[in-house]
Amino acid sequence: MGRRVTEAGDGMAAMSTSTLVRAAGGVVWRVGENTRLEVLIVHRPKYDDWSFPKGKLDPGEGDEQCAVREVEEETGLRCVLGHELAGTSYIDRKGRPKVVRYWEMTVSGGEFAPNDEVDVVQWLTVDEADHLLSYDRDRALLGSFVSFAQVGSTPRR
Repeated sequence: MGRRVTEAGDGMAAMSTSTLVRAAGGVVWRVGENTRLEVLIVHRPKYDDWSFPKGKLDPGEGDEQCAVREVEEETGLRCVLGHELAGTSYIDRKGRPKVVRYWEMTVSGGEFAPNDEVDVVQWLTVDEADHLLSYDRDRALLGSFVSFAQVGSTPRR
């Protein structure tokens, strides 16, 4: 289940010629067994891919609100927003430029139930997630999270 996609480019040159799609999401993390850092990734059956939870902003919604809402809608988990991580930009499947802002997040409650957008979630170590993520941009985001975790802002236990 899932596929790995190699991306040709980020499409930044096209950003000024089309309607920009704005989205937000999160790298949800926890300290797992043996105090190993784990991140949550989601499988989207529509695209048969593995990614971090994210989604488009609703009209009038702020980026932070969107990130928390989308993570909960896709995973069933209520999360606390933490530090902002590196964002991504690319051309989406409809040929539109898309910019996504991400935050690191921790779980405050809830539980996953399969839904139309996400049928499976997995808690994985950073190395495991790096191998399963479908997109280069998500692996770069994972790297941003790892840098955050290693620079004195060690995730809370």
